Amino acid sequence: MKNINIKGNNKGLFNKNKFFINRILVLLFSIIIFFILLQKVETEKLNVKIGDIAPIEIRAPKDIVDKYATNKLKEEVKKSIEPRYRISPSIQMTMKDIINQFFSRVVELKEEEGLNLQEKIDIVMNESRIPITRNEAITALNMDETEISRFRGVIMDVINQIMNVGVTEEEIEYEKTNIERIFQSLDFDEDKKQLGISLINNTIQPNKFIDEEATQRKIEEELGKIEPVIIKEHQVLARKGDVIDSKTYELIKELGLLKEDRAFDNKNISGTLILVVLLQVLLFGYIYIYHRDIFFDNRLFIVILIITAIILISKALINISPYVIPIATSALLVAILVDIRLSLLINLFLVFILTFILELDDTLLSMYIISGTIGAYFMKRQLQRNNILINGAIIGLANILTIISLGLIKKIELMELLIRSGYGFFNGILCGILTIGSLPIWENLFQVLTPLKLLELTNPNQPLLKKLMLEAPGTYHHSIIVGNLSERAAEAIGADPLIARAGAYYHDIGKLSRPYYFKENQLSGDNPHDRVDPKLSASIIINHVKDGVELGKKYRLPKRILDIIVQHHGDTFVSYFYHKAKEENGQVNEEDFRYYGPKPQTKEAAIVMLADSTEAAVRSIKKPNRENIEAMIKNIINGKLNSNQLSECDLTYRNLNQIKDAFLSVIMGIFHERIEYPENESVKGDA
Repeated sequence: MKNINIKGNNKGLFNKNKFFINRILVLLFSIIIFFILLQKVETEKLNVKIGDIAPIEIRAPKDIVDKYATNKLKEEVKKSIEPRYRISPSIQMTMKDIINQFFSRVVELKEEEGLNLQEKIDIVMNESRIPITRNEAITALNMDETEISRFRGVIMDVINQIMNVGVTEEEIEYEKTNIERIFQSLDFDEDKKQLGISLINNTIQPNKFIDEEATQRKIEEELGKIEPVIIKEHQVLARKGDVIDSKTYELIKELGLLKEDRAFDNKNISGTLILVVLLQVLLFGYIYIYHRDIFFDNRLFIVILIITAIILISKALINISPYVIPIATSALLVAILVDIRLSLLINLFLVFILTFILELDDTLLSMYIISGTIGAYFMKRQLQRNNILINGAIIGLANILTIISLGLIKKIELMELLIRSGYGFFNGILCGILTIGSLPIWENLFQVLTPLKLLELTNPNQPLLKKLMLEAPGTYHHSIIVGNLSERAAEAIGADPLIARAGAYYHDIGKLSRPYYFKENQLSGDNPHDRVDPKLSASIIINHVKDGVELGKKYRLPKRILDIIVQHHGDTFVSYFYHKAKEENGQVNEEDFRYYGPKPQTKEAAIVMLADSTEAAVRSIKKPNRENIEAMIKNIINGKLNSNQLSECDLTYRNLNQIKDAFLSVIMGIFHERIEYPENESVKGDA
């Protein structure tokens, strides 16, 4: 549908300036969030060295392998593994060969008849590869072949018994002693026993050696079974006052908690910057796409301030308990001041930010998402300030249910569950109190018209409305009817019905300056204008707009209501007094009989203008039937349209038809047909 209006350049320029300012606000907010997140990362870094006292309790910010403990465990495993050995058969064979050669030479010398015993003894001692004594040589030469064969067999058995098991370097001396014990137990004379001991002990060598490859394979196999020692997230590395040892120092350094010489870590800066960009794209991208009008007014500043305030308050209250952080306050305030759908996103945004900053666990994360969402849902129907506290109690109950459900899953003790639930309920009440307490600040500081504020303004007990009712009852009655017309029309075209109603209630408060100069208040029939110059009469009529604005400012009416007061006549012409002055004086200045304007800039202001004129005109109809009333409404709307009074608002032709139908339905309800009672029936009272 084609719009009637063409908006002025000044307003467009204002929007551009506001958009530029809000972009700067977004940039400043992004910088603030960046440094808050960066501070979280950097403040955890410690300026300590080995031997220092831990200034705070130091916990691991993430899971990490404890290399020191893992390596210590590996060393213990290495030490516990027995070396793998191999036996060299060549050593045993060499021993046997040397001893066999000894006995073979003894047998040969015994057969040599040309040599005497002394010569044989010398040969045995000199040629033998085994160092033996003279007595041992004599003992060998004195044995016959049968004895030698038997004795050699015994020696070979002893060698097999000892060497088959294997003898290490460390075991040589033990085995030599063991050989002596073996021969002492045999049935030989002492000389033979000594010969056997000497032959074996002088030839024995280690034949059992460590198998390096097999041993290493076993070590690697056992090391492969070892699970690394993990330091869990939040595990205490050092308590406050503990001495920082080398192990703790290395862990602090490896976890990135050790403060470097430079001010900030480049990785921290890069990571934080990327995170902030993503979060800002999520938040402000949503606002720009689905709530672009927010970028052109104070509501964006409100959103930014609410987020910043909740972050600061939460950082302060975390020391009491993480369960009392009033995150849901943001959802309540944004739902009231801006938009319910946006409040859901703001709640998620804050939960994510504070989870990162304050290290909230999964129970807290779930609780704040659920309670903030429920709080936003219920705010849609909360039109009284006292109900906000009830909403806070609902948030508290949602917190309790979330805490209990996750506590049962995690098998948390009953007493701890009760304590956390108490904090959770207090959290909801605190959110309600903060919302109620801060709402007037947001409303007055940023001139935000909330449904709650508008409902308060339309309360008949408002001082200004009571004053209007007592001092200008006709105007008050007229304003109430205009309010009904405006509210119904606003609902029909999708404008704000509460703003339209409140604006209608206050649109004529300027008449309080001279109430009897206006027709609706002239109850006696006396008209003061009959005794006043037409120009002065026009001035009094026109100035009720200016007087209304001044009175509205005195009573601190919101700007949107003041705008309706000043715009509800636009720059229309007071034709009655103009023609009267022209008849009396002839030459008059037309501008002296015209309202100052401006023309209505919003749908609500235009509706009030049309409702104001319609109510006054319909009152003048002598026969207020449906046809006459509808014709009068059409004339009023067409008159405002033809005089270009609707050229600067967002109304369409379709909207005008909807407004006409809305006005007609309300007025027909006022001018309903009376029931005609039979003439012969006695009627008490009025119909």
